[in-house]
Amino acid sequence: MKYASVASKTYVATPTDRDRAWVVVDAEGKTLGRLATQLADILRGKHKPTYTPHIDTGDFVVVINAEKISVTGKKRAEKRYYRHSGYPGGLRSRTLAEMLERRPEEVIRLAVKGMVPRTRLGRQQLTKLKVYAGPEHPHTAQKPATLEITT
Repeated sequence: MKYASVASKTYVATPTDRDRAWVVVDAEGKTLGRLATQLADILRGKHKPTYTPHIDTGDFVVVINAEKISVTGKKRAEKRYYRHSGYPGGLRSRTLAEMLERRPEEVIRLAVKGMVPRTRLGRQQLTKLKVYAGPEHPHTAQKPATLEITT
């Protein structure tokens, strides 16, 4: 039994033919986890028909109003962020409320970081995420489009 050759080939993006856009996302009133999953998809390029897993086809994302993010339940008081200095007894932790007070940008960055692959490509895609606590950002020269995230 002979098989006919397949006429359509699978599209594979290359680094030369990707087009990167800039988008602005307002995080005010958005739920942290739901926002982070959609941001991770945009950074990886999964919203484009030209998505290729091993090529970075994603867009740059500017997140504003990170300090006005919302969470459900008792997470503000009970969710903890851990870091270690590398020395014995060097484990430090903060609650979500403390993180939002001190470094609200880091809360969104860490949430998205947990949703991108733990590879060189994932780390490179994470560099395209720009998070700002307030409504101002220095990326107006890139003419970013406003993107409405549905939660």
